[in-house]
Amino acid sequence: MASTSIPLTLPVLPLDDEVVLPGMVVPLDLNDGDVRAAVEAAQAAARNAQGKPRVLLVPRIDGTYASTGVLGTVEQVGRLADGDPGALIRGRERVRIGAGTTGPGAALWVEGTVVDDRAPDPLPGNVVELVKEYKALATSWLRKRGAWQVVDRVQAIDDVSALADNSGYSPFLTTEQKVELLETADPVARLKLATQHLRDHLAEQDVAETIAKDVQEGVDKQQREFLLRRQLEAVRKELRELNGETEGEESDDYRARVEAADLPEKVREAALKEVDKLERASDQSPEGSWIRTWLDTVLELPWNERTEDSYDIQGAKAVLDAEHAGLEDVKERITEYLAVRKRRSERGLGVVGGRRGGAVLALVGPPGVGKTSLGESVAHAMGRKFVRVALGGVRDEAEIRGHRRTYVGALPGRIVRAIKEAGSMNPVVLLDEIDKVGSDFRGDPAAALLEVLDPAQNHTFRDHYLEVELDLSDVVFLATANVLEAIPEALLDRMELVRLDGYTEDEKVVIARDHLLPRQLERAGLSGDEVALDEGALRKLAGEYTREAGVRNLERSIARLLRKVAAQHELGDRELPFTVTRDDLRGLIGRPHHVPESAQDPAERRTAVPGVATGLAVTGAGGDVLFVEASLADPETGAAGLTLTGQLGDVMKESAQIALSFLRSHGAELELPVGDLKDRGVHIHFPAGAVPKDGPSAGITMTTALASLLSGRLVRTDVAMTGEVSLTGRVLPIGGVKQKLLAAHRAGVTTVIIPKRNEPDLDDVPAEVLDKLDVHTVTDVRQVLELALSPATQGAQPEVPVAA
Repeated sequence: MASTSIPLTLPVLPLDDEVVLPGMVVPLDLNDGDVRAAVEAAQAAARNAQGKPRVLLVPRIDGTYASTGVLGTVEQVGRLADGDPGALIRGRERVRIGAGTTGPGAALWVEGTVVDDRAPDPLPGNVVELVKEYKALATSWLRKRGAWQVVDRVQAIDDVSALADNSGYSPFLTTEQKVELLETADPVARLKLATQHLRDHLAEQDVAETIAKDVQEGVDKQQREFLLRRQLEAVRKELRELNGETEGEESDDYRARVEAADLPEKVREAALKEVDKLERASDQSPEGSWIRTWLDTVLELPWNERTEDSYDIQGAKAVLDAEHAGLEDVKERITEYLAVRKRRSERGLGVVGGRRGGAVLALVGPPGVGKTSLGESVAHAMGRKFVRVALGGVRDEAEIRGHRRTYVGALPGRIVRAIKEAGSMNPVVLLDEIDKVGSDFRGDPAAALLEVLDPAQNHTFRDHYLEVELDLSDVVFLATANVLEAIPEALLDRMELVRLDGYTEDEKVVIARDHLLPRQLERAGLSGDEVALDEGALRKLAGEYTREAGVRNLERSIARLLRKVAAQHELGDRELPFTVTRDDLRGLIGRPHHVPESAQDPAERRTAVPGVATGLAVTGAGGDVLFVEASLADPETGAAGLTLTGQLGDVMKESAQIALSFLRSHGAELELPVGDLKDRGVHIHFPAGAVPKDGPSAGITMTTALASLLSGRLVRTDVAMTGEVSLTGRVLPIGGVKQKLLAAHRAGVTTVIIPKRNEPDLDDVPAEVLDKLDVHTVTDVRQVLELALSPATQGAQPEVPVAA
């Protein structure tokens, strides 16, 4: 583009932070000294020349003048809308400012040259497209502002330079952007610049409108939700009034409930965070129901509720004695616990290191000895709440530690539910059948119990559902189990073991008389004045009709007996009152099921033939008597070797091999025909073949049976034995001595042989049992054979039975 040099001398009208482009008409306030001086100077110059007064409009940014100004003509001088004097000035052409000069008036005069900014004619195709784009953008913007008249004026502009300068009216342009437009002489470049500014502004406006729309929608939604909630509250209030309920009976104000509840500080903080989430969540959100359930659980837990322990030690012991006969070990342990708690309380040592003085006891024993009922008696004696947690068959680890709250139907674990059910933080919790806990792909519940039953950890127990610390250190945990070996070693290490090895016959008679009979009389609709059982009947029921470590079958027998009496009375066959004696039992409930070997005819006893010995074993139901039978095969069959039957485990099979090896190597000194052991097959059988058997304690029993078989000497009927045998004939110690001696006593055995090294275990055996048993402690198999085998008949040859 070419520009012509047209020299001009004009007074300067400075515009502070304002820009006027050619074609713009602006009103200016004459109260401003610089504006008034420039207008007056222009008017004075116009008197000497024909035409309107002319001024040079120059932007002044921070005291600095722009290099380009606009030639403006003063169209009118008068009053502005507010009444102040003013001038209406129209921008005409761009002027490039030169050197300063002199002129009339107080204004600053400068020399300048007019810039020719006309666009080429005809317009190139790209410029035509640019003009269309600018007009479209300007029209869109003006329509949004409702300036429909201005739209028509913009559409009527065809000159590129005028169209670009028309953007000077845009209020969104900054002063710097307007100065840039003013100083851009090329009209096409100026129009591109104006188009870009307009395009950017429309994009920003679209984003702002989108944000404003979203905000408005959110505000409208909140207002609508607020209104609906107020309406819902009003409806609920009306429903409560119709149902006769008070305002406080169904309160949803969880924040007030949390603040009013007596919660630990950390629990309160966690609960308030959940309340904040609940207040932000909508009623339709599933998270709201999860939070409400969680808050209800937390608020229902007795965080600071504790029952006062009964420190009447004598009274507690009396309660235990009254509710359970025997079980002295457990009673002593509970008495010790209460005594220590009392002393700690008196000395202000209730809480040490964040931990309280709880207890974890494992009650291990056969079924029916009172393990479960003992837990309730312990709670009664201590004055605490009692709650039972059944663990039999539990396979899911979440049953102990709870489910994560993200799962539908999530619940806290059984431990937390037990505390909630008890209503105090120091109940007696009975973990029933802890040895029946299983494990599968869902986890190992026994592993989850490690923290619960560890006194060093359970003061900070965290349930997966609650996710806050729960103090279990003041809880007395009583775990019951039938089989000690089924409890994981790590779990057993955290508990104090108390063995319940079963009752003696005397204890069973006392339990039946004082506890079982009164309970069954009530259930049968009878009274103690109508039906009574003398001690002889109770003793025969315990000794011959039931043979068990506990008293469950004894109670069933009593119940059956009372039902029979009640039925006979209703049929008119029995007059009341009636006292049941031992002679009446057979007519009422049939013959005895467990007749002792000593009470049988000598010819019918199992040990009436050589090769049969009586052993002692421990099962899940307590101690039991175990018979061992041995025989030799006919040499003509050629079936040499050792055959074992009776569903034996590996350890018991090895014991049989050891017994046979010992007799083969030492048979000569024992005067046994060991040659038969080389040529004939040996068969050892344990009756009750459907019951699995294992363990080393039948070693001396198998040795005695084989020695009896080879020597032809019978094993004494009144003798039972237990002990492990070594290859050299040593008798090694075994376990379960108390249970085995109780079983021997129940079976009518009078003489028992045990290893010498088990002699200290006799201290655990009740005195009345030891008084009725002749216990021999031995160290060598030779002593066993001397005690167990009957004397040999003079001149008799051993008669060896042959297996069929």
